Amino acid sequence: MMSYDRYVAICKPLHYGTLLGSRACATMAAAAWGTGLLYSLLHTANTFSLPLCQGNVLDQFLCEIPQILKLTCSDAYLKEAGLIVISVLVIFGCFVFIVVSYVQIFRAVLRMPSEQGRHKAFSMCLPHLAVLSLLISSASFAYLKPPSISTPFLNLVVSFLYSVVPP
Repeated sequence: MMSYDRYVAICKPLHYGTLLGSRACATMAAAAWGTGLLYSLLHTANTFSLPLCQGNVLDQFLCEIPQILKLTCSDAYLKEAGLIVISVLVIFGCFVFIVVSYVQIFRAVLRMPSEQGRHKAFSMCLPHLAVLSLLISSASFAYLKPPSISTPFLNLVVSFLYSVVPP
């Protein structure tokens, strides 16, 4: 939503009121909330059905799916792995949308004749890009790091970085 808002504000400023009226914002917010709710319900229902054979204590301050999957002792985790693959594909689609939006924004900003206008546009976009970069880099590191460098303290710090700092 934020990248689309920035895109409309910079690339189509005269159409901002019509493209991002209260109805459009409410629809996008409802879609984001609904998708998040569905995503969490699917994972919650699936993880509650997994049998745990190594106890139920996690070395995290929140219940992360990969940490829960380490405690399971059956092949039922394959359903959860399938959900994670689907989630990654959806997240990748969102990421592509954000990248395309910002490419369009930067193309429009670099064509601006006014230095002050370029500075204002960049100052509006860069905080969102900084938070997005922190979220993506720390989450990618958390889920793609090799198990050989995985320690409980490192897992805790990285999960803190991508779950508490960006929001």
